[in-house]
Amino acid sequence: MTEDAPEYRKEAGDAQKGFDLAELLAARGGERYELHARHLNHQLPRMLHTIGFDRVYERAEGAYFWDAEGNDYLDMLAGFGVMGIGRHHPVVRKALHDVLDASLADLTRFDCQPLPGLLAEKLLAHSPHLDRVFFGNSGTEAVETALKFARYATGRPRILYCTHAFHGLTTGSLSVNGESGFRDGFAPLLPDTAIRMGDLAALERELRHGDVAGFVVEPIQGKGVHESPPGFLRAAQELLHRHKALLIADEVQTGLGRTGDFYAYQHEDGVEPDLLCVAKALSGGYVPVGATLGKDWIFKKVYSSMDRVLVHSASFGSNAQAMAAGLAVLSVMEDEEIVARARRVGDLLKARLTELVDRYELLHDVRGRGLMIGIEFGRPQSLKLRSRWTVLQAARKGLFAQMVVVPLLQKHRILTQVSGDHLEVIKLIPPLTVGEKEVDRFVAAFTAVMDEAHSGGGLMWDFGRTLVKQAVAHR
Repeated sequence: MTEDAPEYRKEAGDAQKGFDLAELLAARGGERYELHARHLNHQLPRMLHTIGFDRVYERAEGAYFWDAEGNDYLDMLAGFGVMGIGRHHPVVRKALHDVLDASLADLTRFDCQPLPGLLAEKLLAHSPHLDRVFFGNSGTEAVETALKFARYATGRPRILYCTHAFHGLTTGSLSVNGESGFRDGFAPLLPDTAIRMGDLAALERELRHGDVAGFVVEPIQGKGVHESPPGFLRAAQELLHRHKALLIADEVQTGLGRTGDFYAYQHEDGVEPDLLCVAKALSGGYVPVGATLGKDWIFKKVYSSMDRVLVHSASFGSNAQAMAAGLAVLSVMEDEEIVARARRVGDLLKARLTELVDRYELLHDVRGRGLMIGIEFGRPQSLKLRSRWTVLQAARKGLFAQMVVVPLLQKHRILTQVSGDHLEVIKLIPPLTVGEKEVDRFVAAFTAVMDEAHSGGGLMWDFGRTLVKQAVAHR
């Protein structure tokens, strides 16, 4: 360290006196909903106010939030899967403090820092058939990278994807999004083609055209929590390779232990994707990061010469904070045996919920693997409940699932989500650190909500009438 470094640090410290984060939050934190309404997506606070989700959370740790009164809330959403090892894990916090205190010469662009190589090495150890990694900043960027690499490596333009798929919302990823609600109004998109999950005949038919670069697929779809049929990924891989196309596995949500395997595709023997996308949980919930893993020949074709060294890059990709967070997350997963825990607790939660299917006529299915579980509701048999269900469906499909989500939060302080627009499915993707205590709490609360729904009266159906009026008014 140079002699003038301490003086520099003193001056930098003096400059910081004008900004005090705690003071700012104390003074303006109460304006959170007004600030969003005024300066950000104005529909978000409107939606939260409408369904009664406009809570004020003061702090969080592990699988819980707390409000100003000290009430705890169980998180069964994990920030859409970002909080894989829970919120504010001490190992990740320490890693980030350490990397900031190290004052590394980060993002110089003309050197090779050790952290990206170390994180790539760790990730590739869990996917030994893959050889190289590109680090970006998000799941959609990981998918964008895979789409570009597949097109360039094969020299072909078209990507196949599944109906109801979700791969991100940037333009390339949106082109392989299986939900029209996300795509409407953003055309023209890339000339990609959807097939039904499990439809090998449709896959082969499209491959015969000879212009397909690859097939991107979620081993378990986030929208609705639909698993790929047994044997489908292996058969699809064989078809793709026979036609010189690539298998792209989108594990942005399912990866890093979520489904009880490190990657969800590992549930099926013999599946070895050519390109693999991960993100979300790799961040530790702190620093955005995405990674695209691929075979050596694909990377060497894209980066074929020194002239092409920056043909695909990201300004903040491989930054030290993200790499440190990723390394810390993988260390926690090993030390705490997170994958095995997700499988064990997920099996328990799924079994407990499956026992309720025969008990409640509105509950039609429980599915998923590990700690990625879908609870599907459907048309009841009894006349009284069927008439109410019909009214809800006529107004807008998905309202009953919303009727379940709301009392879970308002009465039982459990945060969940409806699995997609116009779906009667609740998706559970809690932090992978939950245990039997959280399973008991969720099942007890869910049972109470189902009891109220089947009683045919009470505040739950009153709220349903409110949702019907709003749905009809906004047609």
